[in-house]
Amino acid sequence: MRLILASNSPRRRQLMTDLGLTYEVRLKEVDETYPAQLQRAEVAEYLAAHKASAYRQDLQPGEVLLTADTIVCLDEQVLNKPVDAEDAVRMLTLLQGRAHDVYTGVCLLTGDGRQVVFSDQTRVHFRPLTEAEIRHYVQHYRPLDKAGAYGAQDWIGLVAVTRLEGSYFNVMGLPVHRVWEELGKLGFGLPGSADVR
Repeated sequence: MRLILASNSPRRRQLMTDLGLTYEVRLKEVDETYPAQLQRAEVAEYLAAHKASAYRQDLQPGEVLLTADTIVCLDEQVLNKPVDAEDAVRMLTLLQGRAHDVYTGVCLLTGDGRQVVFSDQTRVHFRPLTEAEIRHYVQHYRPLDKAGAYGAQDWIGLVAVTRLEGSYFNVMGLPVHRVWEELGKLGFGLPGSADVR
């Protein structure tokens, strides 16, 4: 089976590489709006499946497509990618000093039409931040491509994240432990799987 990663995220690519998986990247522009009634994990799962649907007709037998979407939720408010630097400052101002939830939805779609959709949740605790710290991060690390306007692997993760409940890699954009498990269930040949007794 051939693995196709439909993501432009360098973090997801690195995580897949770190798993020892060989994959091909395929990219399409897909609208990321979602029905207003969806909440929290439903949003992440919907967007991952919606992205996968754009590739359905192109998949060949023996191929497995992986799509993913990460969102940040503060209470019931969904924080996707900021539209500009001031929006990033606004989001981080909301998050500072509080705990929030990160959800990553994943869709695995095979060339023979099998589909698995799941999500993982991580609770992230931020210490209080000053406006100067927030603006420094936004100016120097330009987090406009990240849900909630931050990357846990960036400077702000080092200085602001005080505690995680759940998978750190989920916050980076891919719950790799679940991806590994679900790929195995689909019969994907995983490195080291033949050694398991």
